Amino acid sequence: MIIVQLNKKDFEYDIHSLVKAFYQEENVQICYEPLEEETEASLILVISYELEAGRGGLKASLFRPGGEALLAMEEALEAGADRKETKNSLKRLIYRLLSQHTGKTLPWGNLTGIRPVKIPMALMKEGWSNGQIAEYMRNTYYTSREKTALAVAVANQERHILEGLDYKNGYSLYIGIPFCPSICLYCSFSSSPIALWKGQVERYLEALFKEIEFGAQAFAGKTLNTIYIGGGTPTTLEAGQLDRLLDKLEKSFSWSHLQEFTVEAGRPDSITEEKLRVMKDHGITRISINPQTMNQKTLDLIGRRHTVEETKEAFALARSLGFDNINMDLIAGLPGEGTKEMAHTLEEISGLDPDSVTVHSLAVKRASRLHELLEEYKGTFSNTEEIMDLAADYARRAGMFPYYLYRQKNMAGNFENVGYAKAGKAGIYNILIMEEVQSILALGAGASTKMVWASDRIERIENVKDIRSYLERIDEMIDRKRSGIYGGKGAGI
Repeated sequence: MIIVQLNKKDFEYDIHSLVKAFYQEENVQICYEPLEEETEASLILVISYELEAGRGGLKASLFRPGGEALLAMEEALEAGADRKETKNSLKRLIYRLLSQHTGKTLPWGNLTGIRPVKIPMALMKEGWSNGQIAEYMRNTYYTSREKTALAVAVANQERHILEGLDYKNGYSLYIGIPFCPSICLYCSFSSSPIALWKGQVERYLEALFKEIEFGAQAFAGKTLNTIYIGGGTPTTLEAGQLDRLLDKLEKSFSWSHLQEFTVEAGRPDSITEEKLRVMKDHGITRISINPQTMNQKTLDLIGRRHTVEETKEAFALARSLGFDNINMDLIAGLPGEGTKEMAHTLEEISGLDPDSVTVHSLAVKRASRLHELLEEYKGTFSNTEEIMDLAADYARRAGMFPYYLYRQKNMAGNFENVGYAKAGKAGIYNILIMEEVQSILALGAGASTKMVWASDRIERIENVKDIRSYLERIDEMIDRKRSGIYGGKGAGI
């Protein structure tokens, strides 16, 4: 365990995240009082900062239990430093201290947020050049040249893809289907095995349709740009149920300005020709068929319950029915997988030639079974720069470019999730959910509506995650939206 002792209750999240990035397998605890002489900690980091008459200083020191001093560094704060400048200075100080002590550098430097592309996007709006932005990121956040270049490249692609999109009057729609064929080892989403809920799916659709009717009324007169049906695995619905859902959406919302309609087909073992034909008949423009890995041993380990061949068959079936925008999700750093396994996965999907690929770095979430079994799997999963480079190289050879990027807490190797796509095949919704420039109406269990107001204020309206609670409290979910949507309308959407 590593203990971080602060003299102020401030910046705790950023400090904890940065220390955890250096010591991924250690428990990191924040405290504000001097420690007892006896402690179970293997390392103690003491951080203090003081502001006096507009000037101040930062200090970070490392100790072993018992008080043995290991390393200390200080940094002055400029006169008039605001909160952002203070935080950046503090993170740079901690980064330098831990980097010197461990002998490690982190690919994303001291960045702890999940949306690193927001930095170059904001600076581009101010007229900064790519070179100026890159220099600022390296000097301020210590990002590597490779990750700096990636962030700037993604920002440029995002600006191009979103160019002309109606932020003020436009919106996107998310529909959540919280059922899966089985729950994967690493999964932390609010989804449940379809076998347990087979008798309640109709009741779920009934509640969802009620919420759809309210959402259509609340956003009447606004321009719907993208729709994303996710979960869970939406294709756990029977073909008839999927048809009724799509028909309900078609009748409830105007699709006249729709630029993209994605269905997360996801699990190959949930895909049938009948379901694909239903989606094709309703004009679905983009689907995902997600293997995560093309190594059967790993699929069995993580509980996917489908075969590599089923992935290939589902993909070929979708292509034969005319789907020309198919995404595939992969996860780097799965238990037991290294460079060899990722190379095999990439070789297998290259034969399928998907239109986009999303490469996720494994993140161990508290709500996942993997977190519960962490001791059992400890040391069996890791991610490396070589693995991420393999994926990037595959994307380049396949004619894909990086178009969106985000990070999560506790990611293997402290890397990132990147979406690569061929020209004209990027997922617009994926960018919108990250950049928070347009309101997203989210319906279903666990869905989170995001209202982006004209005053740059962002408000979230959460639905309960538990399926049974959603069914029993659907009227309350609608009332939450009514209050959040109409209650904030004075600022304008």
